[in-house]
Amino acid sequence: MSKLYYLTTDLFFPPVSQANRDGILAVGGDLSAERLLLAYKSGIFPWFEQDDPILWWSPNPRMVLFLQELVVSKSMRNILNRNSFTVTFNQKFRDVMSHCQKVKRDGQSGTWITNDMIEAYCKLNESGIAKSIEVWQNDELVGGLYGIDLGHVFCGESMFSLVSNASKVAFIALVEKLKTDKYKLLDCQVYNPHLESLGCREINRSEFIKILHNSH
Repeated sequence: MSKLYYLTTDLFFPPVSQANRDGILAVGGDLSAERLLLAYKSGIFPWFEQDDPILWWSPNPRMVLFLQELVVSKSMRNILNRNSFTVTFNQKFRDVMSHCQKVKRDGQSGTWITNDMIEAYCKLNESGIAKSIEVWQNDELVGGLYGIDLGHVFCGESMFSLVSNASKVAFIALVEKLKTDKYKLLDCQVYNPHLESLGCREINRSEFIKILHNSH
């Protein structure tokens, strides 16, 4: 049975193979830009509740999208063809994160996107590492997503939708952009049926880490 590693002020993570069965690798540390970037480059991400210690995860298996496997349903294509939404890239990062924090989710009483996390990721956005996709309808922000851009892999963090299908529009727009820019993968972290319906699937963590570390 794996023992949880307790982080100190040192900029360090244990090997992801030491994560427990649930995918939790380490506890503690901070949300500094340097630690967050090291985490994502190592296949690790933070996920914890307000007032709890920071938990660092590296689940096995890992939910990902190989970009050519994107599934766009016929009904979704019809929605896209109506052009009722407008998509922008990286224009309202803080607003997207704030909406992701506030949106009600099935089976969740609170949010894992704390105010400290918003400030930390906004710093990463200012340095060009965290990015957002915004979906607009009648000049109102109605959907979007954000994540960490590693240059060959985009690590999706969270998405929101205030009207039907707006988050799907954001997801599809991101994938099409990543395809154009020749990215290898969209990291979706953990399984959910909504992501599976879009073509995402689980792969072994070791395969994910191999892709993550091979930037060529």
